[in-house]
Amino acid sequence: MKFVHIADMHFDSPFTTLSDKGNLGEKRRIEQRNVFKNIIEYIKKENIEFLFISGDLYEHQYIRKTTIEFINNLFKEIKNTKIFIVPGNHDPYLKQSFYNIYDWSENVHIFNSKIEKIELNNIDIYGYGFDDFYCSDSGIKDLKIDDPNKINILLIHGTLDGSNSEEMQYNSMSRKMLEEKGFDYIALGHIHKNNFEPNGRIIYPGSTISLGFDELGGHGMVVGDINKDKIDLKFIKLDQTEFVETEINCTEINSIEELIEKINNLNLEENKLYKLILVGKRNFEINIYNLYKYDLDEKIIKIKNNTKPNYDIEKIAKENNLKGLFAREVLEEINNKKYDDEILEKALEIGLEILE
Repeated sequence: MKFVHIADMHFDSPFTTLSDKGNLGEKRRIEQRNVFKNIIEYIKKENIEFLFISGDLYEHQYIRKTTIEFINNLFKEIKNTKIFIVPGNHDPYLKQSFYNIYDWSENVHIFNSKIEKIELNNIDIYGYGFDDFYCSDSGIKDLKIDDPNKINILLIHGTLDGSNSEEMQYNSMSRKMLEEKGFDYIALGHIHKNNFEPNGRIIYPGSTISLGFDELGGHGMVVGDINKDKIDLKFIKLDQTEFVETEINCTEINSIEELIEKINNLNLEENKLYKLILVGKRNFEINIYNLYKYDLDEKIIKIKNNTKPNYDIEKIAKENNLKGLFAREVLEEINNKKYDDEILEKALEIGLEILE
């Protein structure tokens, strides 16, 4: 059986971190649509039998009917492909959700919060979908495969091995428990970074396109061909825009003009959006909001200031004033190793600014 596995498309996402950069949020929404069209064209060309969508296809809070119609019209173009969707925490199967009230194409099956099995000749497809924005127990631990001789597929949205209270709210599942179930392939969604392995059985494809700088690297879909004896998987990159973080060391930079010159001399690649992270010791005050006023390359989307003041604390400690007294107190704490150096550095910075 040949399949395409995607997740976390997040149609109609507001792209809040990008919306303050002109029309970039709108541009990304158009790119979402183009990527989805490319997936459908790939399915047509390669005669793919199954499309698995493992949650967060759209944003419940922002989704428009016109977008649902756009999605469904594309589904109608691949009538010979069986489409299985499990709602996630961003697109749960609510009473008034489009999953529940919209007339979807006949080749679409949407799972809800009751674990369901769809029987197809030598294939059984199991699925579970969110019916709320949170899920603490999907009941998946009690699921047993009915016929191990068939190809058994599980579609589910959630967190593998959740370790904190936040992760536990989103259907946390033990990898060991899932492995013991004996599925031939588990199509996961929720985590936006893929964990792709060519011979993997429990796979996050990652978000289909990157939603921001917390989703670095390539984004796309997993394509598989599977039988009881063999699995053949490949990851196909679809998102032509990549988010990149680049550091600039400011220790040897002595003015805002030098910093701007340094930024303008960066070799920025096409089809990449950049977050600049300023590091090292700063020799002058850096106001991020003022930096944005300069004529920077449009590929620079965000700038973050992680620099620390270039203080000579031992020199300041010799001064016979309040600054010197404060610096001596901080030096003593540094030598005592009672507090973390980073905390003391921040305390020094704040204290010296107040006493300036």
